[in-house]
Formats: sequence, C-alpha cells, structure tokens
Amino acid sequence: MPALTRNKKKGAKLQTPPLNKRTNSNATTQLKKAAKSHKPPLKKQRKGISDEKPEASNDEEEEEEVSEQSDEGDELGSDFLSDGDGEEDDDDDDEEDTEPLADDFLGGSDDEEEEPLGSDSDSDVVKKSKAIDEEREREEQDAKDELQMNIKEQPDEFRLPTKKELEEEASGPPDLPTLQTRIKEIVRVLSNLKDLRPEGVKRKDFVEQLKADLGSYYGYNEFLIGTLVEMFPPVELMELIEAFEKKRPTSIRTNTLKTRRRDLADVLLNRGVNLDPLSKWSKVGLVVYDSQVPIGATPEYLAGFYMLQSASSFLPVMALAPRENERVVDMAAAPGGKTTYVASLMKNTGIIYANEMKVPRLKSLTANLHRMGVTNTIVCNYDGRELPKVFGQNSVDRVLLDAPCSGTGVISKDESVKTSKSANDIRKFADLQKQLILAAIDLVDAESKTGGYIVYSTCSIMIPENEAVIDYALKKRDVKLVPCGLDFGQEGFTRFREHRFHPTLEKTRRFYPHVHNMDGFFVAKLKKMSNETKASEGDEPVETKEQAQLSSDDDDEAIEELEKPSGASGKPKQDTKVDKNKRRIPISKPNNKGNKNKNANVEGPRKQKKKRSQWKAEIAQAREDKRKVMRENTKESGGR
Repeated sequence: MPALTRNKKKGAKLQTPPLNKRTNSNATTQLKKAAKSHKPPLKKQRKGISDEKPEASNDEEEEEEVSEQSDEGDELGSDFLSDGDGEEDDDDDDEEDTEPLADDFLGGSDDEEEEPLGSDSDSDVVKKSKAIDEEREREEQDAKDELQMNIKEQPDEFRLPTKKELEEEASGPPDLPTLQTRIKEIVRVLSNLKDLRPEGVKRKDFVEQLKADLGSYYGYNEFLIGTLVEMFPPVELMELIEAFEKKRPTSIRTNTLKTRRRDLADVLLNRGVNLDPLSKWSKVGLVVYDSQVPIGATPEYLAGFYMLQSASSFLPVMALAPRENERVVDMAAAPGGKTTYVASLMKNTGIIYANEMKVPRLKSLTANLHRMGVTNTIVCNYDGRELPKVFGQNSVDRVLLDAPCSGTGVISKDESVKTSKSANDIRKFADLQKQLILAAIDLVDAESKTGGYIVYSTCSIMIPENEAVIDYALKKRDVKLVPCGLDFGQEGFTRFREHRFHPTLEKTRRFYPHVHNMDGFFVAKLKKMSNETKASEGDEPVETKEQAQLSSDDDDEAIEELEKPSGASGKPKQDTKVDKNKRRIPISKPNNKGNKNKNANVEGPRKQKKKRSQWKAEIAQAREDKRKVMRENTKESGGR
C-alpha cells in the first residue's frame, strides 16, 4: 500500500494539470503582481513607514511566491485524489486567492484618499476669495464713510461767493467744476434750508446764485431759468435740467392699417434693429435702442408699416379717442403723425380735415398720408382761427388742437430754446393759443351723439401756455374738463404764485422727461356742454385782435380821407370827429344786444363789410360837406 500510494503521487506529479486551473492560477498571480506594482507610494508616507529595508521586502516577496507555488502543487494532487469534494476545495482556494487581491485593491484605495489634498486646495481658494470680497466691502464702506464725513464737513465750510469773487469769475472763462460743486451745495442747502442755512443769509440769496450758476453752466437765459426755478423744487429742478441734456429714446408707431406690431417687430429684428415694446400704455409703440440700418429708410418704412413719432405725440390722440364714421378736425396737422394715428383708429372711415397754415409743411403732410395708406383725410391750408367760418360752427364731432408753442418741453431736441425764448414770446404764444382754442370749441357740435370733445396739447411746460389757456376757455365757453383717459402723468397746476385756476384743472396731465422719459408735454380734454357762448367784457382784448389787424389798413385809409377835407376849414374838422364817434357807436351796440360774443369768427367778415360801407357813406358825406362849404365861399365872394 505505501508503494502504491507513492507511485500514485509520482504519477500525479508527472500528469499535467487541467487547463482551467492553470489559467486561473496564472491570472491570479498576474493580478497580484499588478496590484503590488500599482500600490501608491503615498500610503507609506502617510502611515510613516520608512523604506530603509528594501532587501527584506524582496525576500518576503520571494517567500510568498514559493509558498504560492507549493500551494498550487498541493491543490493539483488533491484534485486527483478527491472525487466530489474537489470542487469545494477549489472554491475555498479561490476565496483564499481573492482575499489578498481584495486587500491589495482596498490598499489601492489610497488613491481616493488623496482627495482631501484637492479639497484643501479648494478651501484655500475659497478662503482667499472670501478675503478679497471682505477687503473690497471694507474699502467700499470706508469710501462711503469718507464721503459722508466730507458731506458733514462741507456745510460748515460752504459759503456763498462774495461780489469780488463773482467779479473775478466773470472776468475769466467759466470754471465748470467750481460751478458744478457750488450748484450741488446750493441745492443741498435749499432742500433743507431750516437746518443748513448759514446765519445772516436769506433764501433769496441762494436762489439768485443758483439761477446765475445754472444759467452759466447749462446755457439758459435769465427768463427761462428763473421760470423753471419758480415751478420746481431744487432737487426736481436739477433732475429736469439733467434730463434735458440727454436725448429721448427713438420710438416708432405701428400703422395698424397695414400690419401688426408683432409682425413688424419680427421683421425689424431680422434686419438688425434692437427694439422693445414702448410701454404698457401703448399697443402700437416700439422703442428702438440701436439699428444696423437707417430706421427711416427701411423697406417697411417706405411701405408705410410704421411712423417715426415721439412717445409724447401718442398721448393727444389717445386722449381724443376718435370713433369710426366721425368728423374730426386736426387744426395743426403737419407733419402728419397724429393725423395718421387718428385715421388708423378710425379705420379709414369718416372724414378727417387735416389743416396746416404753413404752405411748406403741406408737402410732408401729404407725403406721409399717402405713404401710410390714409384715404379718409382732406388736407386744407387755412389759418386755424378762420376754420369756424370755413367749416361752419358746430359742424364736427371732435377737434384735435396741438397748438403752436414755445417748445420748452423739447429742449433736448432744440437747444436754441434755452436762449431764444423770452417773456414776450410766451405772451404772444399764449394769445394765439387762446384764439385757437376758442375757434376749436366753436367748431365742435355739443349735440353730437358720439363726440363733442376737444383735446388741447402743447410741447411746452410753461403755465401761461397750458393751464392759463384752459382756464380762459372755461370762462369764455360752456365747456368742462373731463379725464384724459391716461392712467399716468402728473396733475396740472390749480395755483401758481398769485394765479388761481379752476379746480378741475387737476384733470389735465403734465409729462416730464425726468419722470416719464419722454418730451415735456401737456394734455387737456374738454367736453362742450352747449353751443351757446358766454359774453363778458374781458373778451374784447384777445378775441378782437385778429379783426383789428384785418381792418387796421382800411381804418387808416379812411381816416386819412376824412382828415383831408378838414384842411379847408376848421368847422368840418370838428364835424368829422363827431362823425367818427357816431360811427363807433352803432358798431358796439349790435354786439351788446343779445349778449353775443364780439369775437365770433363767423360775424367777422360781416362786420368788416359793414365798416367799409359805413366808411364810404361817411367819405361821401364829407365830400358833400366840402362842396357845400366851397359853394358858400364862392357865393360870398361873388356878392362882394
């Protein structure tokens, strides 16, 4: 038996092992060697193991390899000797073989333990960024504290310049930084005059110096800057003046007769135009920020898809709110922006009378009407004050009067207004506007089923051109103010200095560039209550101005002819004066009868004809008197 077992062992050693066992053993050894070769060196450094004995480690590896080979031999022998238990032994061996691999791979997880080093670097970056942010915040806070400190220190140091200093400044070129600093200081003092006013200095002194400095720095004349100082508080005044120095954004109005705003915006965006909807209050407006093509020369513009129009020009038409199939008059229509807007709201129905007094402007008006596809408009060329006798009184449903004005609300477009306008100019514009608004009221029919409204607007912020004109109309005609239908804008003045206006003027609306980012504008909407007129003694100075100008030439000629016969004798001269007085009496009597307005434009031509016929009769009478005197003189000389 022992010999038999010995031979079996020798035969087992000579036989080759199965293929799968050989491949498994080779694979496990290769994996172990690879795992050992890929062990990270940082593990020893982190655990504090020194590499002083490399020979010992090599010996250990050799011993491990020898033990592995002996184990493989034992496994092979046991495979031949065991029948059914061999599989379990193989599984156990595989588990034992995989355990060192698992340890090696777990040991190889030291690579993952290197992540805290990267996180440390990230934390350092975060700390540095936090430090930089804190330092920046500290610097900003220091700057604010320094600014506040300077502001607190300046009240004690600021004082108004003396006369000598002002004379020295006037002798040389303006020192703009000094002027700017002084303007800011004066505004700051005036905004809190009770606490910051120096002793012995009156408010008037600060205001006068502020006027002079603003006029020098921004280029306003004395009248205009004085009016603005009276109208606005110091802080708001500075905001308004600064807004006048900047241009308003370009805006366009979509022509709804030909396209929609969404479609137009898509087309213009494709052409490189940067735009947005104008605002919530407008459904047809677009604001243009910049454009790669000229916005006034695109194919869409030439086709009449839109109109270049300032945002403030939308407001009067929106307040007028015309309806379809109405008769509407635009008393000052050129260049046609408001007229075409009215036509689009009326959908080319009804009739629009577009009047323009200046002939050169008719060309642009008619061109825009054709380009925009307007077909319900009649262009006419009359003085607006004569329209009631042209169309007839009480003949239309609505009237839009964008009256000629001083243009003090559009200084950003025309800087010449700063120096060109005076108190006399404002007075002339106000007189013209009063005549125009009375003519507009006379045009409207109070019994219109859908209309009876007048919208008055100006691009001026002067009170004599706005609230004073509306207050005058309320006194002279049977009209009342109604809401404009605009949910934004500031209320109009009901009092200004010594002036007291009608309380309903709070329904009017004012628009400013520093508040609404549009040109300065004024809008008022009137409702005609009846077709009667109010008569008062105050009508004559303003209302008869045009008639006096029209008949002045005839009066001068007639007076000269009346004075000619007076040279022959002194008695006829005295009679002529009596005749002249008699002539004036019948003219005033018919006007006072029936409490009729002396200024009605319809009666203008009749009065003028009556005057001419009267003058002819008086001239004939004077000539007859002259012949009688000459005959008497000849008789006396013949009798002698």
